[in-house]
Amino acid sequence: MPRVRSINQDDLRNHNLSVVLSTLARSRTPLSRAELAKETGLTKATLSLLGDLLLRNHVIRQLDPAVGAAYGRPSTPLAFAPGHWAGVGMQVNTDGFGYLVLDINGAVVESNWCERTMDDVRPDDILGELDAMMTPVETRLTRRGYTIAGAELALPGLVTSGNELLVARNLGWRNLDLNRYSVIERLDAKAENEATLAALAQIPGYASQRTDGDWPLKTFDSFIYVSTDIGIGGAYVREGQIVRGDHGFAGEIGHVCVDMHGELCRCGRHGCLETLAGRRALMVASGLADEGRAADTTLTPKLLDAWRHGDARAVLAVDQAMTALAVALASVVNIVDIENIVIGGLLGEFGDEMADVLRARVASRILARDGVDVRVMVSPVIDHPALHGAAVMGLRRLFDSPLKYMTTV
Repeated sequence: MPRVRSINQDDLRNHNLSVVLSTLARSRTPLSRAELAKETGLTKATLSLLGDLLLRNHVIRQLDPAVGAAYGRPSTPLAFAPGHWAGVGMQVNTDGFGYLVLDINGAVVESNWCERTMDDVRPDDILGELDAMMTPVETRLTRRGYTIAGAELALPGLVTSGNELLVARNLGWRNLDLNRYSVIERLDAKAENEATLAALAQIPGYASQRTDGDWPLKTFDSFIYVSTDIGIGGAYVREGQIVRGDHGFAGEIGHVCVDMHGELCRCGRHGCLETLAGRRALMVASGLADEGRAADTTLTPKLLDAWRHGDARAVLAVDQAMTALAVALASVVNIVDIENIVIGGLLGEFGDEMADVLRARVASRILARDGVDVRVMVSPVIDHPALHGAAVMGLRRLFDSPLKYMTTV
């Protein structure tokens, strides 16, 4: 029988701090101590102690007292303090590599993306260049007074919890121990599938102040996220948490078979969704490029323009991609009973018109269509959402273990 570890005072305080930080992040407006006590169920005395600790460590700040109260003293709202805590997101993808630094208040501190064709690139070369890119970033953050809560690396492939990349077919990489690279070791970075991290970027207030405006999803909503580029990835979010599966590899929707007699996929199987709805497939089918140039991201505006102007080949290519994606998504909806679908990446650039077409095609293919109101939304983070999600996940370490980062005296 496994031994049950007792909970000490620090465990309880760590938990309560995490609850307070998460509650602040989910709120669209700053909250007073009294409002936090009501939202969290913690006593006002406990909130006072926790608030003081967070203030001393520059995690939160006090705003000017609220005016207009009918009686009593004006309440003092609390908000995340900018300029002190950040998460670092890094990404290597099929169109290049780069980074994004996210402040805990939800603002992007800085970012950079190196556009590059990534055919036959060596991991040592690219991760070495990423290392060289990140070194001055770390120096600048330190000079500005930031503490890096955590860092994550997004990759287009299957990654284990031990930072081993099993395979990234569209990069030609496999069986790669990421821990041996300096940028991973120095930043204590964790690697994750890019679609998983991109999905986290869609969750309001996951680990930074929510800045989502009128985004219809709430923090604890469930949804399917689909990342569309050369490869097609996915993630299943259930009540605000990623569902990873038994081995951490859930979400590979790009390799759902939509045509048993279809084109040969890079995974070695025929008729995968990727062979109809991936970037390469769309560019070739629309006549904009041959296989050798189909990964070029500069062709995206040309595809959008051709589609919007009714070019026959572009319209047919996009239509076939929409149907294939609808077939795959309807199967997912039938299996897990979920109604929210978020589209990111290349297909997201087609906007709401694409979303409406896709919604209708998915809805017509689900068994419980009379009782399920399927919603298809375009991600508000179109440009490299995995970078944003990676930075959010870096900040999540502060949310999960606040005392690890704080001076308590």
